[in-house]
Amino acid sequence: MQTLKDAVASLQKSCQDCRLQADEHGEPPLPPSPGPPGPDQGLRVQDLESQLQKLSSELKGAREEIGGLQQRLEKLSLVNMNNIENYVDSKVANLTSVVNSLDGKCSQCPSQEQTQSRPVQHLIYKDCSDYYVIGRRSSETYRVTPDPRNSSFEVLCDMETLGGGWTVLQARLDGSTNFSRGWRDYKAGFGNLRREFWLGNDRIHLLTKSKEMVLRVDLEDFEGIRLYAEYDHFYVANEFLKYRLHLGNYNGTAGDALRFSKHYNHDLRFFTTPDRDNDRYPSGNCGRYYSSGWWFDACLSANLNGKYYHQKYKGVRNGIFWGTWPGMSDAQPNSYRSSFKRVTMMIRPRHFRP
Repeated sequence: MQTLKDAVASLQKSCQDCRLQADEHGEPPLPPSPGPPGPDQGLRVQDLESQLQKLSSELKGAREEIGGLQQRLEKLSLVNMNNIENYVDSKVANLTSVVNSLDGKCSQCPSQEQTQSRPVQHLIYKDCSDYYVIGRRSSETYRVTPDPRNSSFEVLCDMETLGGGWTVLQARLDGSTNFSRGWRDYKAGFGNLRREFWLGNDRIHLLTKSKEMVLRVDLEDFEGIRLYAEYDHFYVANEFLKYRLHLGNYNGTAGDALRFSKHYNHDLRFFTTPDRDNDRYPSGNCGRYYSSGWWFDACLSANLNGKYYHQKYKGVRNGIFWGTWPGMSDAQPNSYRSSFKRVTMMIRPRHFRP
């Protein structure tokens, strides 16, 4: 890094010297001549012009080299900042692990009344799996801080499914919450954590950034059929990258609707809402047409944020949709659409073992 800075400084000094030389040669101290220039004077002018062209070429080359070095400096600075952030995050994670371990040991110590001491407080619970590790087994709301540089927030924890430790991102169960909302609402989150809700894209980003996560989707229709889909990697980018979705390998019984085909693939797609068109459909906004926010392609083979219907329906497929569900077909456009009674999206660390 210092070597590059020294090189840039040296080139800038060379450019300044070149400019001084150009100024000196640009106005030669020639005495005025009343007559036409002689042969010697013409050669002198040509020589000066040649020197000026050479200096100009050197200046141009130096500027290009300085520009290249500055770009390398910027890249190195960015890499250095990322390394610093990762270093800080790792140190915070180590401190959190130590404090959590001490808290577990202190839980076996004498009671408060006997010791008149205050319990050890955790520095950070990044997600629901951290609460599971310290013995919390109740499926309820807890406060988490996936990134210490951002505020903490409440989440719903599922401590029952496959052993527990799940952080719930979305829940649909009765249609009490309207999911036809704009970008700001999906960014911040909405609904009731104890009923229906969307946790919020900013929070989902922080959760999936803090640890490598797996996604589980549980679905149940009105006929009592319950199926699930799991993806061994789940990450949502930040708002600058339009909350782009990243998915891993599929496993489950509901089918891989998020990567249905070449033309209907939600992996690596940006988030779209009725008021923010980031999908791949060239003739309109999928979010507006299907009245929801989702990682639309052009347009969908899945949409868990669609309208909640209490029974089968006809018309535009704007309800909760999972394209690989048994019996789901568009062979007869006028037929009834299937609807879902209950849907849950939740995540937990990939290497977590309850």
